[in-house]
Amino acid sequence: MPIFHLILVAVIQGITEFLPISSSGHLILLPNLTGMEDQGQVIDVAVHVGTLGAVVLYFWADLRRALLGIPKILRRQIDDQNAWLALCLIIATIPVVLAGLIFKLTGLDDILRSVAVVGWMTLIFGIVLYWADQTGTVEKTAERWGIKDAVIMGLAQILALVPGTSRSGITITAARRLGYAREDAARLAMLMSVPTILASGVLLGAEVALAMDAAAVKDAAIAAVFAFGMALAALAIMMRLLRSVSFTPYVIYRIVLGLALLWVAYT
Repeated sequence: MPIFHLILVAVIQGITEFLPISSSGHLILLPNLTGMEDQGQVIDVAVHVGTLGAVVLYFWADLRRALLGIPKILRRQIDDQNAWLALCLIIATIPVVLAGLIFKLTGLDDILRSVAVVGWMTLIFGIVLYWADQTGTVEKTAERWGIKDAVIMGLAQILALVPGTSRSGITITAARRLGYAREDAARLAMLMSVPTILASGVLLGAEVALAMDAAAVKDAAIAAVFAFGMALAALAIMMRLLRSVSFTPYVIYRIVLGLALLWVAYT
């Protein structure tokens, strides 16, 4: 694959993975709107690995706590915040993993990869994000994340399997409606992304690993590195801006993009 194409895919994935604007939707649009060849599953896995590395590095303190809590869960000793965080992350991940398998086995993931679907989901869930952000109260912090909220956010995350919805966007939307502050909502959404991206990477990686050759490995490495760098920068900027700015700029972007895509799809 040409180096420009690799970098373009990596930059798009890196910037959009953690912003509430749908990375999968943008990656589907790239070949649809530019005529470029679809990047394929090898590059999809590579850029997801890159973004996974970025979120792990940025939120390492929280993720380390969750890892320390796993042994306690195995011993059924959920008696501190580490074990509680790990349990909530596991519970929040189960729904999307099960739904993802159903989508994969039934072929729904391919059926929904269209400009019209991306356009509608981008527009609708952009408006929903605005509603949740403007009407949501601020009465909870990430440290008070509980099982009930983890279940609700996990069920909401299923909607992100439809391209254009945005995994981070829909989980942030759910968190804001549940009463979490903007920065805490984004923090929980990012933490939820780790096991979700990991599960998705394992599923896709198992399919492509045997088919990779030296050239594919090289392309994948380039894509992963660029995706890592862009994702880390996007994460740092978003988390800093959320201390003083709402999600409205992302909503405006989604509405403009959604309307443009619907115009393209239906004309």
